[in-house]
Amino acid sequence: MLHALVLVTTEPAILREAQVRAEQAVREVQAVWRDYYPLGAAAQQIGVVAREPARLKQALVRRLGDLPVDFCLAPENGQRKKRLLVADMDSTIIGCECLDELADFAGVKTKVSAITARAMAGEIDFEDALRERVAMLKGLPVGALQQCFDDRVWLNAGARTLVKTMTTYGARCVLVSGGFDFFTERVAAAAGFHAEHANHLIVAGGKLTGAVREPILGRAAKLAALETETANLEIGLGATLAVGDGANDLAMLGAAGLGVAYRAKPAVAAEADARIDHTDLTSLLYFQGYRTEEFQD
Repeated sequence: MLHALVLVTTEPAILREAQVRAEQAVREVQAVWRDYYPLGAAAQQIGVVAREPARLKQALVRRLGDLPVDFCLAPENGQRKKRLLVADMDSTIIGCECLDELADFAGVKTKVSAITARAMAGEIDFEDALRERVAMLKGLPVGALQQCFDDRVWLNAGARTLVKTMTTYGARCVLVSGGFDFFTERVAAAAGFHAEHANHLIVAGGKLTGAVREPILGRAAKLAALETETANLEIGLGATLAVGDGANDLAMLGAAGLGVAYRAKPAVAAEADARIDHTDLTSLLYFQGYRTEEFQD
């Protein structure tokens, strides 16, 4: 089957070296090198006929491992440009974990961050971990939410370009977070998402109660959101793209036509179709075959 191998780097000068190593990986698994197609100054698409794409992917990981290069190997099946993007928020579309930053305002960041790290690595149950962390915020003035957003929340590089480009070319973009709707509403508006889904912190008397509305949006709910959006658009899962960094993203990453791990925990990166470790979120556009001149800023 014909596959598109996309190489993306932050350093255009090493693109040729990455290409040479990719050629070595192709020969190693007896795949066939077809053609080159530049996507940008630091992004190259190569056509490869591969009977065993899983073996080729493993060979590419070995050959490219010490270079600051991200790659994606995807079948040329007419569904490269996706019609639905479902994205995680914390540490994916934005550069922080909002719950950890809120905990700093409550003086418990160290404790909360430790639990967050274990939950995102899949070591403990996400829903229980969320309840435990939110309980530590009891009594925090509700005004801390806006202060946290203003002072500590920013879009990761390429987020706005990713969403605007995909929406311009007809895709629907949805933000799905195990965090809180106070933040997803604002982040979705800033980046241009069509819709957002998240958990809701319960407030009474101008302060957080230490509770979150049930049921909690976690791994299963993220997958359900992907499936519901897919059904509403009357498309197949092959036409979808999901991106995230934590264990609670694994189900949606596995179900999507292209599931990408962004700066992800090792267990998540190992199971994703592709990963972004070195470049920014515009690599998700290159992975779909978009050229730099098609990007919308």
